[in-house]
Order: sequence, then C-alpha cells, then structure tokens
Amino acid sequence: MKKTNKKKALAAVQTMGDLLKLGSSAAVGFKKGEAVKGKISVIKNKSIFIDIGGKTDAVVLGKEFEFVKDYVSDLKIGDEIEVQIKSPENDKGQILVSIRGAASGYGWSYFTEKEKSGGEITVFGKELNRGGVVVTAPFGFYGFIPGSQIGTKFDGDPEKLLNKKVKAKVLEVDQAKNRLVFSERLVSEPNKVGEESDAIEDLKLGDAFEADVVRVEPFGLFVRVEKKLKDGILKLEGLVHISEISWEKIDNVANVYKSKDKVSVVLVNKQDGRLQFSIKRLKNDPWMEIETKYQKEKEFDGEVTKIANFGALVRLEPGVEGLIHISKLAGTTLKEGEKVSVYIESIDVAKRKISLGLVATDKKNMLYK
Repeated sequence: MKKTNKKKALAAVQTMGDLLKLGSSAAVGFKKGEAVKGKISVIKNKSIFIDIGGKTDAVVLGKEFEFVKDYVSDLKIGDEIEVQIKSPENDKGQILVSIRGAASGYGWSYFTEKEKSGGEITVFGKELNRGGVVVTAPFGFYGFIPGSQIGTKFDGDPEKLLNKKVKAKVLEVDQAKNRLVFSERLVSEPNKVGEESDAIEDLKLGDAFEADVVRVEPFGLFVRVEKKLKDGILKLEGLVHISEISWEKIDNVANVYKSKDKVSVVLVNKQDGRLQFSIKRLKNDPWMEIETKYQKEKEFDGEVTKIANFGALVRLEPGVEGLIHISKLAGTTLKEGEKVSVYIESIDVAKRKISLGLVATDKKNMLYK
C-alpha cells in the first residue's frame, strides 16, 4: 500500500474490525517506552492481555508478570489500565508491555493501608544488608527488616531469614524515599514488643549497663542489655556505632570485639524506639584537656600510625593523633610503627586536629629553630 493511500485508509478506520481488514501494514504503530491506556481482555495464570488498539492485544508475561502478579490478582476483565510499551513487536508478533507503573501506585496504597490497619503480609528474605535483611514484598516491592525487629524465633539473627517466607507487619512507609520497613517481631511476639516499648520509654539517656555483644558488623556492635521489671527481667537490643566504640579510630570492629563479649555501655539515643549506646563515653575524652597537656612548641614521643600522600599520622596517646605534613618531612622517610619525636605546631580543638613537626636527631636536618 502506498504511503498516501495508507493515510487515507487509516483516516477511514472507525472500528477494530476496519483496522484488522487493512492488514499489518496499517496497524497502529507504538514506540518503546510509550505510555498507552487500554482495557484488560484476558487474565491467565502467567499472563494478562490488554486491548490497546493495536493489531493484536498487548501482553504482560514472564518476569514482567511475576513482578505484578499480586496486583493482577485484584484486576478483572474490562478494567482500564495504563501500560508502557516494552517491545512494539517481538519475534512472535506480540506487543510486550509493562504495568509496573500502575502496580507501583497501587502497591504504595496497599502498604499504607496495612501500616494503618496493622495487617500482616508475607515477605521473603532476599539478602543481608547493614543491620538487617532486605526482603521482597507483594507487588514486587523491596523492603527492610532491621535486626531489632526479628524475634527470638529466629534468634534475632537476620541471616536466619534468608531464603525464607515470613509473616511481617509494616512499620514505616515513605514513598518519597522509596522506603519500606517491616517487623517480624510484631507478628511472632506482639506482646513482647509492646512491653519493650514501655520499658524503652522508662529509660533515660545516660543510663549505664553491662551488655553482651550479640552481633559484630562492619559499622558497629549490636548489644543486649537487661532491664529489671516488677515481674522479671526484659532484654533489650541496641547498636554501638563504630564511632562510639573508642576515642581511637577503629578500622575493623571484628579485630576488637567478638560475639558474646561483655562490654560496659551508656545509652545515648532512644529516638523512634531504637536504642543507641556508647562505649567510649564511659571513658574520659582525651581531647578535653588537650591544650593544657600538649602545649605549642613542646616535644613529645609518638608512633607513626599511617603514611599518606599528604604526610604522616602520629599517635601521641590513645585517641590523640597529629599530622606531620609532607612539606615538613624534607625528604625524611618514615614507616608505620616507627617511634618518633615530634613537637606541637598548632592545635584546632573544634576540628580535633594537631599539626606536628618532626624533631630531627641531627642539627643538619633540624626542621625548626
């Protein structure tokens, strides 16, 4: 059919029957990524067909269908829906489309309703992440269960949820941040969770505890403390962030602590019912009297802890390090672990920075005065 005749023929189309009579050459053309509205014509176990005005019905199948199968279960023939064109025509002549956009909006509404009603949902443990486990949820959504929201049924261990289907409740829904947080404990031990909330409310910042390390992570320690109640003892779990472990810099938490270690901690935060503890705040901050102890131009012994392209870091005492800038080394080669004599050039207490100079062992290489 010539191009001018094709345009005239298309202009005369009034029904789907008219369009089909024209053959494939006159079929409505769709572009990949295009959004089109249509009506559901057929729903099968692993596919859904939608009339979008093409030569054939568009189809959702394979991974696209698996992603939205929970949403499809609430659809019926004749429902109007918006689709996105994935492939205008595959090798079987089918128009492949996605309805993830429609499913997403429906899904957020679903989880918001579950959060308000306290209804249970089924999630699947997918992979470990910082402080908990990533799960897949209905409508192809991903969510997160923090370790503190995993009950004794799983020993509070995120790893024990991997590759398992578990019942959970929605703790938080934030569509703007694409954030879903679930709780397994609200299902497996709801009474205990309520009891813990009351106990946490009674805690005061600055309360000190003897704690057990229950899990070691790259970002810190999860510890368990005990709170005495009238009718027994309640165990509560919280986090000691790596920055709250020691006044010294810690590169690898596992080199310092292990599971079942006993530690003394102090409560520093309980916002949103999440307990955060500190180990280092039970000890004196070495920077509190830093200017009195380390006066300008005074000499001190230290140990090189790190060599970098900008200079050498020297430990003066646990929690106190200073920098010998590369420009002050004048060709001197230092190595990590080496004992050196240094002098104080300047101290910035607010930024916790000390500038050092290297005390030379012979006058020829003297770096000051």
